Amino acid sequence: MPIPVTPRITLDDDEVQESHVRASGPGGQHVNKTSTAIELRFDARGSPSLPEALREKLIRLAGSRATAEGVIVIKGQQFRSQLRNRQDALERLLALIREAAAPPPPTRRPTRPTLGSKKRRLEAKTLRGSVKQNRQRPPEE
Repeated sequence: MPIPVTPRITLDDDEVQESHVRASGPGGQHVNKTSTAIELRFDARGSPSLPEALREKLIRLAGSRATAEGVIVIKGQQFRSQLRNRQDALERLLALIREAAAPPPPTRRPTRPTLGSKKRRLEAKTLRGSVKQNRQRPPEE
C-alpha cells in the first residue's frame, strides 16, 4: 500500500524497512524483555519515488541521520508501544521528506530608497553636523 507524502509524492511500502530493537533508557523488567523501539531505514539515494534534486536535498537535510550510502535511519523509542513508535518514526520521516520537498522561500527583491527618505536622511545629517559644529569652542580673535 503506497504511503502518501505530498499530493505529488508517494512512497511504496517496500522502500521503508523497519526493524524492532530494544529501547534504551529506564523501564524496569519490561524494557529487557520486549523490543518496542523501531528503527526505520529509507534509502533516499536509491528511491525511485523521489526526483533527483529532492534526494540530495533530503540527504543534506537529514544530516547525521543519513549514512554515507544515502540511507536515512530514524529511531522511534519515545513510547512504550511498538505501534506508536512505528507511527512516530514514520511521521518524522514523512515530515523530513515534506520539508525537503517544500519550495524555497522567496528571496528579497532589492528596492531603491524613495526621494523623501533620501531628503530626510540628508536633513538629519545636516542637523547632526550643525549640533556638532555648535559644540566647538568659538574661534579666538
